Amino acid sequence: MLVKEIMKKPITVKENDDLTDVIKLFREKRISGAPVLNDEGELVGIISESDIIKTLTTHDEDLNLILPSPLDLIELPLKTAIKIEEFKEDLEKALKTKVKDVMTKDVVVAKPEMTINDAAKLMVEHKIKRLPVVDENGKLIGIITRGDIIEALV
Repeated sequence: MLVKEIMKKPITVKENDDLTDVIKLFREKRISGAPVLNDEGELVGIISESDIIKTLTTHDEDLNLILPSPLDLIELPLKTAIKIEEFKEDLEKALKTKVKDVMTKDVVVAKPEMTINDAAKLMVEHKIKRLPVVDENGKLIGIITRGDIIEALV
């Protein structure tokens, strides 16, 4: 079976979209990743939920909640309030991040005439969950996911 027989019409995002827009699209369409196009409609990357999570995740080692000193007990509510405000500001800034700043730029692609077995091997080899499908000119024409391959096999 060939990739062109199981590929789906791709849902895409633009490289200058904000992450907020991408998150809304992912929820609305029930997808976890999408090819990224530039203003000319060329494939320039791919973005996934894991790219978004990496951007939104913060880790703060300054706030030590284990065995606080008596002075920490007095300062802790103030420190916590400040940290929550900083987190909210960081999150708001992260949500305004452009797709092009967090997307994967080196995109592994499939060709329509490729077998689904070869496409599956690519996914395993590169530890990815989806493959944009491009024609001989590199133009995006479809997408396949691990689920599409599994569905085709049953």
